[in-house]
Amino acid sequence: METMRKFERVCEIVDRNGRNPSRLIPILQAVQAEYRYLPEEILTFVATSLGIPPARVFGVATFYSLFTLKPKGKYLIRICNGTACHVKGSMGLYKTLSDKLNLGDGRETSDDMLFTLETVNCLGACGLAPAMVINEEVFGQVTSQRAAAIIDEIITREAQYESDSSRIE
Repeated sequence: METMRKFERVCEIVDRNGRNPSRLIPILQAVQAEYRYLPEEILTFVATSLGIPPARVFGVATFYSLFTLKPKGKYLIRICNGTACHVKGSMGLYKTLSDKLNLGDGRETSDDMLFTLETVNCLGACGLAPAMVINEEVFGQVTSQRAAAIIDEIITREAQYESDSSRIE
């Protein structure tokens, strides 16, 4: 049943873009916004729906860094490691959050699929160094303690949401 829902949603996205192969990038952006990554079976389905070779779809999906083929957490944490942020200790933030989220061995996403932690070359917020973005929210002049507190707030909010959701059912 979940698989059918998955493909129905992709059909809506493809249809909304007129099944036009020249709209491949916006289609992939919409699919990724829906699922937080680009599953292989979805990419093949998109190729078939647009009448283009799967290699073309996979080529676009792997060429652009904004696309990912690996599942991401609900909260995408990006730590800036540009020059200003690096000098002000951004990798200390990364280490703090990596330890807090029990990430290791090259893993970027927490086991509960709640968080994905990445570094980026620049967030364009040099005056706020060190900076991090969680989903679309920018945090500037972040200390390791503040970064950990922000994560704790999200965990508390998510636990409360889960608790509220279980009472509704």
